[in-house]
Amino acid sequence: MLPIHLNLTVAFFLALTGVLVYRSHLMSTLLCLEGMMLSLFILMTLLITHFHMFSLSMTPLILLVFSACEAGIGLALLVKISATHGNDYVQNLNLLQC
Repeated sequence: MLPIHLNLTVAFFLALTGVLVYRSHLMSTLLCLEGMMLSLFILMTLLITHFHMFSLSMTPLILLVFSACEAGIGLALLVKISATHGNDYVQNLNLLQC
């Protein structure tokens, strides 16, 4: 395994650990999710070029599009929750009232 692949895999698992550990604020969770998506995008792009599978070259772009949509929806929810509840603490949110 190349060092860049190892670094990207470690970055993905660090972001996943961040999602699991820092669940108190919605903003930190969204940032960790974006880190996961960015490491997946770069890793997928490198693997496609390394193995010369150019028929799958649109797959990282599709992942990037879904990541941008997820970020937009997440930020919209963050703004709405901050406006209604006054903070972005996840533990203060009741899913039945949102």
